[in-house]
Amino acid sequence: MTPLLTGLRVLDLTSVIYGPLIGQILGDLGADVVKVEPPEGDIARGVHPVGPAGIGAMYANNNRNKRSVRLDLKTAAGRAALARLVPWCEVLVHNMRPEAIARLGFDFAACSAMNPRVIYLAAVGFGRGGPEAGRPAFDDVIQAASGLAGLPLARGDAPGYVNGVMADKVAALTATYGVLAAVAARARGRDGPIEVEAAMFESVAAFVLNEHLAACSFGAPPEQVGYHRMFAPDRRPFRTADGWIGALPYTEAQWRRLLLHFGRADIADSGWFRDATERSRRVAELYAWLAEVMPRHATAEWLALLGRLDIPHARVNALPDLLTDPHLAAVGFFDPNGLEAAGQARAIRQPVLFPGLDARPDRPAPALGADTEAVLREAGCSPEEIAAVIGAP
Repeated sequence: MTPLLTGLRVLDLTSVIYGPLIGQILGDLGADVVKVEPPEGDIARGVHPVGPAGIGAMYANNNRNKRSVRLDLKTAAGRAALARLVPWCEVLVHNMRPEAIARLGFDFAACSAMNPRVIYLAAVGFGRGGPEAGRPAFDDVIQAASGLAGLPLARGDAPGYVNGVMADKVAALTATYGVLAAVAARARGRDGPIEVEAAMFESVAAFVLNEHLAACSFGAPPEQVGYHRMFAPDRRPFRTADGWIGALPYTEAQWRRLLLHFGRADIADSGWFRDATERSRRVAELYAWLAEVMPRHATAEWLALLGRLDIPHARVNALPDLLTDPHLAAVGFFDPNGLEAAGQARAIRQPVLFPGLDARPDRPAPALGADTEAVLREAGCSPEEIAAVIGAP
């Protein structure tokens, strides 16, 4: 934990991955993040595998550096307690559907009346104003809608999901910079409530279209959307004589060094190759040549050669390889950093470092409701109010 946001109070009304990752990043940066959970807890708590502390890995890896308050928002006592917490916090984050949070009485209008300086983040599936607003959104749905799952169609392959919760995580990062921008604006004197909306669909569509808008940026018809290099048939990990490797000669100089090494001066000295635009247009031909050459040599030989020629490359790692990767080990990527007491042998540290700042050990993901009484007391709840909440079913 890096104490950059020390003193910032965040109320985290989120579940699964999209919302919790936002709160975890803020907690990793030093904010006091209070996670409000229903009586049964965030559903991610029970997702397999579950560790020795009885907490699922998905929950543990998205909820460290938080405190847990257990509130049943279906009860008057639970809603009353939350109403005491809203003025106590500076940032409120939720990933409920708009109509659900409104029914509970905690939409932006209600919360800004309770706290005129609240920074209010609605982490939604589809943004307001569009025909899909209010629809439920999960990762697979957003991968499909955003075009991410459909990218393989551009080269004749069947669509497919990325084998990871990509949409949730991209949207979480987008939402987090929205919160941090509002925090920065507040620090620079902006008064009044600040509403932030981060929609999964729009976040991932922006992520996908960044390079793929391509010629459509200049008014080309929709059929010309797509960055052509991404869809070259041989733009994929290359098979070597004994494995797989990722290699990306990109500049003219990089391609030239590789071509000349294999005696292909006929390509390196051709007019089309020397013209940057034409070389880009015909890059599929270069990939096809490289795909033909790669199987002639073993992976270790390619790693040595590409290193000598200063061409970007990497061995293709499988997931287990990451756990023993020497670079990740050297930079302390999996350091549990204080989470051993909760049974975690590995944790994924924040990839952003702040050299020169003293860091503190992380706190493990909390037990359900472990901090209910303490947080409500800090927020000014009376013993009777606290008893009503803790005694609620």
